[in-house]
Amino acid sequence: MIDRYFSSFFLPDLLFHDFPNEVFSAFTKKPKTQEAEEGSSVVFEAETEKPDAKVKWQCNSKDVASGDKFAITADGNKHSLTIRAVTKEDANVYAVIAGGSKVKFELKVVAKPGGSTLMLQLYAQPPDTRQDLTGLFTEKPQSGEVTVGGNITFVAKVNAESLLKKPTIKWFKGKWMDLASKSGKHLQLKETYDRNTKVYTFEMQIIAAKANFAGGYRCEVSSRDKFDSCNFELAVHEAATSEGFDIRAAFRRTLEMTHSNILLCLLTCISAVQVSTESDVDVWEILSHAPASEYEKIAFQYGITDLRGMLKRLKKMKKEEKKSAAFLKKLDPAYQVTKGHKIKLAVEVANPDVEVKWLKNGQEIQKTGRYIFESVGNMRYLTINHCSLADDAAYSCVVGEEKCTTELFVKEPPVLIVKNLEDQMVMKGERVELECEVSEEGASVKWEKDGVELTRDESFKYRFKKDGCKHILIINEATKEDCGHYKVKTNGGESMAELMVQEKELEVYQSIADLTVKAKDQAVFKCEVSDENVRGTWYKNGVEVKPDARVNITHIGRIHKLTIDDVKPEDEGDYTFVPDGYAFNLSAKLNFLEVKIDYVPRQDPPKIHLDCMSCTAESTIVVVAGNKLRLDVPITGDPAPTVVWTKGEKVKQPSVCREKSSSQHRFSRYLAEGDGRVHVETTKGHCIFTIEGAERQDEGIYSVVVRNPAGEDTADINVKVVDVPDPPQAPRILSVGEDSCVVQWDPPLFDGGQPVIGYVLERKKTKSYRWMRLNFDPYPETTYEAKRMIEGVPYEMRVYAVNSIGMSRHSPASQPFVPVAPTSEPIGLCVDDISDTSISLKWRAPERIGSAELEGYVVEYCKEGTDEWIPAIQGLTERTSLIIRDLTTGDKLQFRVRAYNMAGPSAPATLAQPVTIREIMQRPKIWLPRNLRQTIVKKVGDTVNLLIPFQGKPRPIVTWSKDGEPLNPTFANVRNSDLDTILFIRKTERKHSGKYDLKVQIENVEDTVSINLQIVDLPGPPQALKIMDVWGFNVALEWKPPKDNGNCEITGYTIQKADKKTMEWYTVYEQYRRTNCVSSDLIMGNEYVFRVFAMNLVGLSPEACNTKDSAYIQKTGIMYKPPTYKEHDFSEAPKFTHPLVNRSIIAGYNATLSCSVRGIPKPKVTWYKNKMDITNEAKYRMLSKQGVLTLEIRKPCPFDGGVYTCKAVNDKEHMAVIVGRGLPQHHSTVIPLMP
Repeated sequence: MIDRYFSSFFLPDLLFHDFPNEVFSAFTKKPKTQEAEEGSSVVFEAETEKPDAKVKWQCNSKDVASGDKFAITADGNKHSLTIRAVTKEDANVYAVIAGGSKVKFELKVVAKPGGSTLMLQLYAQPPDTRQDLTGLFTEKPQSGEVTVGGNITFVAKVNAESLLKKPTIKWFKGKWMDLASKSGKHLQLKETYDRNTKVYTFEMQIIAAKANFAGGYRCEVSSRDKFDSCNFELAVHEAATSEGFDIRAAFRRTLEMTHSNILLCLLTCISAVQVSTESDVDVWEILSHAPASEYEKIAFQYGITDLRGMLKRLKKMKKEEKKSAAFLKKLDPAYQVTKGHKIKLAVEVANPDVEVKWLKNGQEIQKTGRYIFESVGNMRYLTINHCSLADDAAYSCVVGEEKCTTELFVKEPPVLIVKNLEDQMVMKGERVELECEVSEEGASVKWEKDGVELTRDESFKYRFKKDGCKHILIINEATKEDCGHYKVKTNGGESMAELMVQEKELEVYQSIADLTVKAKDQAVFKCEVSDENVRGTWYKNGVEVKPDARVNITHIGRIHKLTIDDVKPEDEGDYTFVPDGYAFNLSAKLNFLEVKIDYVPRQDPPKIHLDCMSCTAESTIVVVAGNKLRLDVPITGDPAPTVVWTKGEKVKQPSVCREKSSSQHRFSRYLAEGDGRVHVETTKGHCIFTIEGAERQDEGIYSVVVRNPAGEDTADINVKVVDVPDPPQAPRILSVGEDSCVVQWDPPLFDGGQPVIGYVLERKKTKSYRWMRLNFDPYPETTYEAKRMIEGVPYEMRVYAVNSIGMSRHSPASQPFVPVAPTSEPIGLCVDDISDTSISLKWRAPERIGSAELEGYVVEYCKEGTDEWIPAIQGLTERTSLIIRDLTTGDKLQFRVRAYNMAGPSAPATLAQPVTIREIMQRPKIWLPRNLRQTIVKKVGDTVNLLIPFQGKPRPIVTWSKDGEPLNPTFANVRNSDLDTILFIRKTERKHSGKYDLKVQIENVEDTVSINLQIVDLPGPPQALKIMDVWGFNVALEWKPPKDNGNCEITGYTIQKADKKTMEWYTVYEQYRRTNCVSSDLIMGNEYVFRVFAMNLVGLSPEACNTKDSAYIQKTGIMYKPPTYKEHDFSEAPKFTHPLVNRSIIAGYNATLSCSVRGIPKPKVTWYKNKMDITNEAKYRMLSKQGVLTLEIRKPCPFDGGVYTCKAVNDKEHMAVIVGRGLPQHHSTVIPLMP
């Protein structure tokens, strides 16, 4: 009785309950948590549904393998894990995994009796689901577990530092379910942004989880052309005890209904029933061996209330998996490939001869260069080359009625920097180009300077250039502010370089000179530099000179002056000018001349004191060419000695040491006779020899001789003049590249007396005047590779030599040269045609030709098994196709093509596989162009040139005929080739109209087409133009159509009138279609004549038809007497001017039948079908407009086919007559209908 009550109460509710599939697992028996003593062994057992299931054991989420500690065994569907010599460290969380099911259990270790009773319990650690951080994610959502009713949050983080816009994120469940529309009570999506770290944090929070929430999830993030995704899993568990999974708890229902009170009463009534609560009873084992009639009793005994779920579980356990009859091995559930790579999908079929179809998103895949189908035994392969984002789709393999499906995910690789930025040092005002190269064309990059992003500002200081994979930052005129660190960023890396900008070198146009002044005189130091904006500071003996009442400092343009008025003895010293910002100075000496008179006569032999100059008589004085040579020799003697300077034996300057004024007078006389650069000055105690702007010829031994009455003294001084080197010889260009060249030069003939320490190179564009320095430090070698040039632009090079003195003048410029690189390889090389002894190849021009002109192509071939490439022709060919003849039949040859320009050959383009030289038979087929499938209309005198391609191998026989007769060569010209035929008529005539037949034949196989040619000409004049009536201001005219219509339809007439007095013609009607008309609005009292021209699509007839008589328009007031003849009868019997035409129509599409009728008075029209009146039929619609009669049949069916008749009757009881049939009163047509 209790059983019956149980069934009646619970079964109706069970019928409408679906137990969540996630509760079921791949295990029929699961391991349970156990306790073990230290030193003992423990065994965990599990049983799977399938005997061949792969089982994996884990400890703290790490895989466990058999060894000294663990023993893993498998016998059919029974699996066990044995842990030997248990210690406290073995008290961990363990798990067993089979397929998609994972069961956790614990091992609790207790101390041996007598020992410590402390139990170590470790809790389960979350599974290690960390993923490699690639792409856009800095933190990916991790797989997780939650119990029913619990909450869980998945977190994804994206670093936006390298992104150009805010990223977009999407959360999916499974493959396609977008969770954005599912937000609500159980699902919330959040988003936060940290401005300091520039990191976006996205959260998906699941609240009060349900069992059906379990499954696979996917997170996708995108930003413009960047994309990344990751997968993670969510497992939802029922609330379980530490004893593991309990079938009775899994299938025990929780009733949240008003029946709870009834349930409590029921449980109270059946409290006497014994319910087993032993946890070690395997209820599945009892149910699997019990008959079906005992299921309800066992469920009630063990507290299982979800009977329907239990039955489904038992059915699934007993049901064997149905194996596929067509597939031995199906596709994997999903594949992943990197963009640009290839992937191969493989299935194994049962029948090795069966044909398979591959589908992409349900559409059949056609075999192309990217999709390759392979069949090897029972294996079937689909290879996808160069995968793109468009290949991210669902793919299926179909065999008969069965198919297997997989998902292909295409991962876009990050953009890498393959060529980094290079540090640069430039002069102020020069152009700067910072260049890098990335791994993919069209990629977006971001430029920064010292951490600040660079943009195109209003001054256009920065320009960004893209050239394929190259990205260039251009600074037109560099300044000091442009110094810094520049960085380029992509989503896959970054590169940084330093830019240094130096000031231009300052040139000295005029240096300051030594001065010797007397007391109260003015001393002026003056110098001139190249930059008028440069300021400077004056120093005296290292102390800055400040302007005052006597000292004046001026700066006008490039000239700097220091003026000292009223010179005093304390003004004597070394004066220096130092330009601001430059590491050099200009120096000169100010000598104060003090005049004293000694009245005490005495005599003292002359003496030269070289030791006062810190040198000996054999010392060498070194002077730089162009500088001042000043020899200040201390002398003594009384009376003042006479000084003579010589170089070798040549007297330079005699001098007597007397009063300064008299000495200067005498010396100036000598100087006028000598070199103007040489100055000799003798003061008391000093003899000064000066050469302004020393030159190389001034080098040598200088002798000074002093004499007075008391004696003489002599000294020699060795002077060496050093200079900058001579310029090197003109440089030679050894080789050129795409943006570089190798230049070589010879050392200078004279090194300036100092060894050459290096060279400085400059280049410029041929059409430019600005030379750009390539190196700032002297380059020690005589061969240099210059880079960073623009391909296709002519350049020149020049070289400076550098020694310790300075830089030489520049060498002559090199011969102009152009940096070029070989082109890329030709593309699209393929076989166009092949025969027994020849092959035809074709290709397309290279994608990158460069700035140099493409000179041509070289085609080579190589026999299979050898590596000797033989040129197909001598020299180059400019065409992109070539026929290679005189080949051996049956040879397997490989072919390649290379493009040439002035830089040399490109990389070769080679066929994918060797080609066998053998004729391939081909059925003849004519490919008639669409414009030739209708009648071709040409005017007389036009040229006809019809090109008709065809195919066929061997070369077919081409035959032309006209109207069934062979075409006469004198009638029309025909030219035939292997691939087409041309019909040519230089000047058409009317006789060329007709039907032309073309036949292409190979042995007994042929193909034919027909072409209709219509040659049209101007029509002849109309006939029999008559004046039918004149009344009022009107004239009625009538005429007949011309005899010759020009071989085409007459489209209208042009009617003109002329006054007989002036005979000036005026047009009355144009494109008038009828053969009668009325000319109105004529002038009273004038007499008119008329003429008519015929018109077709060519034009007006050359001649007109004139009226023989004239029409006179009577003046007003003249009594008009009507003629006595009988009034004209205008009535006319109905007459069909355009007949009905037989038609074939398609069922279901509206159709119309049309004809035209005329008659006076207007006739009454009646339509018949198979002689039955259809006037009142709703299926038909009758229309009449301007004499055109139309019958519309709405959506005809096959039953509407038949004979349709149109009958026209006017009031005079006249009826229309069929033309050609002889049947009166109607006009008929026959309509067969096509289903």
